[in-house]
Amino acid sequence: MNQKDADNHCYDDIIHLPHHVSAVHPHMPVSDRAAQFSPFAALTGHEAAIKETARLTDEKAELDETAKAMLDEKLRMLQEMRSRHPELTITYFQPDEKKSGGAYVSVTGYVKKIDVYGRFLLMESGLRIPLQDIFNMEGPF
Repeated sequence: MNQKDADNHCYDDIIHLPHHVSAVHPHMPVSDRAAQFSPFAALTGHEAAIKETARLTDEKAELDETAKAMLDEKLRMLQEMRSRHPELTITYFQPDEKKSGGAYVSVTGYVKKIDVYGRFLLMESGLRIPLQDIFNMEGPF
């Protein structure tokens, strides 16, 4: 008998025995068995960090004196006509929470309150817009 034949027959004594079933451990489902062979992510969160770094933000634009005067006039007019609940579209700068810069956001709705001491607009939706972040207002002015 050569080595190859010996290798083929070395398990002949156990090949026909019944499959062992543990009395202590429950049978593992096939889906869980497949999961143990899934790829390992050694750099967890690395891809999210790359995406965050690549995400672009805008810088806040400084308004000139003419634009500031126009916004002040629109705010004054809005305060006078607030009882009529005019619908406005307000474009404002929203600072980014994670990095420098932010984005310009436009919102359309009704102003509930103008707080000149707290320096913000309160929309009926509950949104608080700081007056210093307002870039433009469009409405029935």
